[in-house]
Amino acid sequence: MKRTALFIAFILITAGLFAQTSISGTVKDPKGHPIRGASITIKDSYDGATADSTGAFRFRTTEKGTMTITITNIGYNPVEQPVNLTGAPITLHIVMKEQLSELKAVTITAGSFTAGDAKRGAVLSSLDVATTAGSNADITAALKTLPGAQQVGEQEGLFVRGGAGYEAKQYIDGTLVNNPYYTSVPDIATRGRFSPFLFKGTVFSTGGYSALYGQALSSVVLLESIDLPEKSEIDASISPILVGIGTQQLAKDKKSSYGITYNYVNVGLYFKAIKQEPDYFKMPQFHNGDANFRIRTKNGGMIKYYTTFAYNELGLRRQDIDSLYTKDAFGLTNHNWYNNLSWREYLNNGWKMDLGASYSTNLDNLGQQIQDAYNQPKSFPDTVFWMKGKTFAIDQNQQLSQIKAVFDKKLGGISSIRFGSEYWYSYNDQHYRSPLYNMDSLYKFRDHFNAVFVESDIFLTNELAAKVGLRYEHSSVIHRSDLAPRVSLAYRTGPEAQVSVAYGVFYQKPESSQLFYTKNVGFTRATHYIINYQKMSKDRIFRIEAYYKKYEDLIKTVPVYYNYSLYNNSGSGYAKGFELFWRDKKTIKDFDYWISYSYLDTKRNYLNYTEQLMPNFAARHTASIVTKKFFTKIKSGFNLTYSYATGRPYYNFVLANGPKFELAEQGKTKSYQSLNFSAEYVPSIGKPKAKTFIVLFASMSNVLGYNAVYGYNYSYSGQYKQPITPPANRFYFIGCFLSWGVDRSQDAINNNL
Repeated sequence: MKRTALFIAFILITAGLFAQTSISGTVKDPKGHPIRGASITIKDSYDGATADSTGAFRFRTTEKGTMTITITNIGYNPVEQPVNLTGAPITLHIVMKEQLSELKAVTITAGSFTAGDAKRGAVLSSLDVATTAGSNADITAALKTLPGAQQVGEQEGLFVRGGAGYEAKQYIDGTLVNNPYYTSVPDIATRGRFSPFLFKGTVFSTGGYSALYGQALSSVVLLESIDLPEKSEIDASISPILVGIGTQQLAKDKKSSYGITYNYVNVGLYFKAIKQEPDYFKMPQFHNGDANFRIRTKNGGMIKYYTTFAYNELGLRRQDIDSLYTKDAFGLTNHNWYNNLSWREYLNNGWKMDLGASYSTNLDNLGQQIQDAYNQPKSFPDTVFWMKGKTFAIDQNQQLSQIKAVFDKKLGGISSIRFGSEYWYSYNDQHYRSPLYNMDSLYKFRDHFNAVFVESDIFLTNELAAKVGLRYEHSSVIHRSDLAPRVSLAYRTGPEAQVSVAYGVFYQKPESSQLFYTKNVGFTRATHYIINYQKMSKDRIFRIEAYYKKYEDLIKTVPVYYNYSLYNNSGSGYAKGFELFWRDKKTIKDFDYWISYSYLDTKRNYLNYTEQLMPNFAARHTASIVTKKFFTKIKSGFNLTYSYATGRPYYNFVLANGPKFELAEQGKTKSYQSLNFSAEYVPSIGKPKAKTFIVLFASMSNVLGYNAVYGYNYSYSGQYKQPITPPANRFYFIGCFLSWGVDRSQDAINNNL
């Protein structure tokens, strides 16, 4: 009986084995790499297996008929494969595509440096800006240490890749800032109006920027303000030239906040201690106040409002270049008021809305007077008309109102399309008074500027992405329209490495000073071609980029008679070059450094240039080395920045018979060098219960006292030229910054490493 039972069991087991189907195969990605750990199962059954390190799998099943095999793995799109189970062996070769993920997807980097965005790779954070030696918390000064930016010290603005300072624009929360710098003083650069700590993200685009922005031939700096503060706090600043007080208050439910700040700057004591080349008869002083509120909406959106008011005045004298017995006395009073309101909201079905509005007004009262050796007004006979023209007064009013709407829709996965429109209303007037021919003239114009745009982010895989955009603009003051296409591509070549390319057409209106005299001009134009390679990890960034820009329809000055010119769009030019950037936070503990280098070949025939020439703001070679080291034991950080640029060209264009401009003299300045130092001491570090966070800060620019020459001014006769130099060889700053309510010790220690 036992033998019979065993025999029957053996027959049943053998029959079961013969009834099973053997399923084997491999699981790989599209490049043929094995996918370890992939799960392979028969749908609605318990039969299956897991892929080994080579991607191979094997299992048996007793299921019969038509079934579905499901293959899954984290980070990949699931695959379903129908099979017919008949008992015959089945071999499968499965290819799984990686899921599109914002965290893994390639980022387009051609022509763009980002800061403060962890996903895209922070190049400069707000603290980086503050602790970069020589920047003194000025955003533009810190950006000058990056590739593409020129070392121009006698004019305000950001000069990028052969572009003039007015060809780079700044945007806050999507809307243009009309006056991002304090009003310029002849041959002295002015700093930016905004603190880096207002912003959580900064994009420095050296070219090829998004279709959402326009009216900048060379570059845009996109600043995104912070949302809600982490905690309520009170801040104070004390130094020999600055006092300030401010607060940020966060609601108990952490859904809203408000803040207010006031700063007063007076350099009177500083200028008495540190001799300045100009004779300041009215010491520069600045009043700055700002306020904000922020509200988080129910759907996770954000409403933000920011306003700032600034008032400053100054007066200075210089020796007149045309006379040993007279002086030029220049005075300036400025009022500036800026407002920005933005609303970001997440709508249903993958829609997002960004609305923005801003209003700014800038009033300048400036003038110059010829004075004698006793600082008294000096008059001249009509025969010396060119000296009479040096005494003038200008009242200038600039106003800009903007509204902008952008709508964003997810297209499936992480691809998206965005579109929108913006409207600008600008009003500019200038009242000019001069004894020259008893001139008393009022120039003014209004412009209604409209733009519509559409742009799409297309992610084919995590390794390949494209951005395609189109922008249309119309300006009523010049009665011209433009159409600007823009395309960018990015491809990941390996772990943490990628290649990006970009192409785009960019337009810009002529400057206000030119539109006062003629409206019969069109947009200036630049076409950008960019390619770059970037390898970026958490602690290191390597980047190399090459570019070519073609300038068309640049503004040319057409002389009519003395002190009067017209303008046309007959100018042209080009800029080409390559750039390197390396940042390393890993090799040496608690030590951060970056190195940047730019090579620039550029020429322009614009304004009063007689032919295509290298513009006087451009240097062939520019380089910077920035280092930062914090010593925890002594609670101190030390920072050094060394910047170098080869000499810049200078020209003397004179008005000849015809009338026409002629090049009377040209040359090149000596190279530019500057070694800057700063240090911070944080005594509150190591005191967990400290109620006050304190930073003592000191800095010195141009430590070695290098005598910089930015260019030359020429006398009326052209026989004498005067170098343009900084007001003083060095700049010193010491200050104490206090915070109550927020401990930023770790930020001070590691610079957000």
